[in-house]
Amino acid sequence: MLEDLTIKDFAIIDAVTIEFSKGFTVLSGETGAGKSILIGAMSFLLGGKAEVSQIRAGCREASVSGTFWLNPLENAEAVNWLNEHSIELENDRILLRRFIRENGKSGAWIGSTPVTRADLVEFSSYLVDIHGQHEHQSLMKVPEHRKFLDSRAGIVAEVQDFTALYTSLVEKRKLLAQLNSNDADRERKIEMYSFAVQEIADAKLTQDEDIKLEEEESRLSSYEKLYADIETIRKALDGEDSSILSVLKKIRRDSQHASDLDKTLSDLDARLESSFYELSDLSSEFDNYASKLVYDPAKLEQIQDRLSLIYNLKKKYASSQSAPLQEVFDYFDNAQKMLEQLDSGANNKAELESQISDLEKKVYLSARNISAKRRETADKLSLEIEEILKSLGMPGTKFAVSINEKPGNDIEQKCGPYGFDNIEFLISANPGSPLQPLAKIASGGELSRVMLAIKTIFSQNDPVQTLVFDEIDTGIGGEIAVAVGHHMKNLAKNKQIFCITHLASIAVYADNQIKIEKGVVEGRTSSNVHQVTGEERVSEIARMLSGDVSSQASLEHARSMLISYGGFNG
Repeated sequence: MLEDLTIKDFAIIDAVTIEFSKGFTVLSGETGAGKSILIGAMSFLLGGKAEVSQIRAGCREASVSGTFWLNPLENAEAVNWLNEHSIELENDRILLRRFIRENGKSGAWIGSTPVTRADLVEFSSYLVDIHGQHEHQSLMKVPEHRKFLDSRAGIVAEVQDFTALYTSLVEKRKLLAQLNSNDADRERKIEMYSFAVQEIADAKLTQDEDIKLEEEESRLSSYEKLYADIETIRKALDGEDSSILSVLKKIRRDSQHASDLDKTLSDLDARLESSFYELSDLSSEFDNYASKLVYDPAKLEQIQDRLSLIYNLKKKYASSQSAPLQEVFDYFDNAQKMLEQLDSGANNKAELESQISDLEKKVYLSARNISAKRRETADKLSLEIEEILKSLGMPGTKFAVSINEKPGNDIEQKCGPYGFDNIEFLISANPGSPLQPLAKIASGGELSRVMLAIKTIFSQNDPVQTLVFDEIDTGIGGEIAVAVGHHMKNLAKNKQIFCITHLASIAVYADNQIKIEKGVVEGRTSSNVHQVTGEERVSEIARMLSGDVSSQASLEHARSMLISYGGFNG
């Protein structure tokens, strides 16, 4: 759930912090006041495009931040994503931040961790869906349609089990293909892996050996400069009559004498004495270091030879010569495993073929069962969504779930990790028009109402907890608008809903109402954003009804609507 949003110098918004609540929140205001800018700022925060034109005129940077409260059960996918990226929640909350500067540079954070835009988009997709003219539309992504259908059919766990079964079959088939490769190729692989294992083993590498050797090489190669530096330090500390320690001895005598005369100087004398002993100790340490500093060309050559060997191994078995030595160890482990598989392959081939045969039967039967459940649910889903769309002012709309079997001639080709089926939502928004992919709906209002219908159906199963509807009221009014408001209210029982609307018949259903107003302050246009309650909300509903906030009739009409539809008692 989005708890608050802070916007600074974004478009015509100067600076505003808005706190949000659960339930249904309406965003209202005059045309051009900046309602869509507020949604645009939210979209920007969630990973939308960052453009210099979004910065408020005369400013150098635009920034948006928002706090999300995550329920570990309802937002399990989001919490898992944070755990995988080592990002911690604080009191079940996470702060998202993003900025764009006038030079085009942008940045984003999740918590205190800087992230890429791709990371931000991936994480925020678990939190918010924005429906309208913006990007966060999970239902517009065809791969998501399969997830929604499976969720509605109650087969999510069954499909996960199938995926594990299918993955095991694919891995065993790959292994069998290796075993069935010709003997010459098999022998070549054995020879290649055996050589690598032997070469790496003979090197007797130790963890981080390259780093330690490079440090030692640097020390030996820089012997002359290092020796000169140490000698300079030793002489400066305790080398001549004018050295630091010699001078300090004289100062200490004067300090002790002064301290005897004036006890208030005892602390300073003690500090001077401490400094003298500290520098004396440093001098001894540098003397000790100098006594051990020996130029050993033979050792330097030995280290360079060892480094050359390591670089050669990295060139062969790591991604580059500058790669971590761990990559060589990883190649060694993988080569040993491949040798074990290749050596034991002949003996295990018959057993592997039997396992594959059993798995093929299980995969086939499981995929058929899953496909049957999907098709049964798809028919019911189409009727449910069409019924809701009818009440939302789209009576001639047809909705269908397209389920087509994957092309191919055998089980592996026909099957994917989720079964036989290619799944896509199709729609015909006008009577007589052919069914088309959901993504081809042109009207923002139609798109929002379709999303509203689908979200109403899937509200219990969809993990995304915050839904934003933009242009939900395009081309509707009267009873249809009332129906839209009613659906929003019901959907908000389980979700946090935001909706931009011009219609009072939708706004009165809201639990919270935020008004956006545009004005001119010190010669600059700016949007003011604040929550309206009590009589101010009555006035805002009256404005939405007739544009007249002074008419007693408009105010009474607004009040009666709020009481009838929204439970208003202000």
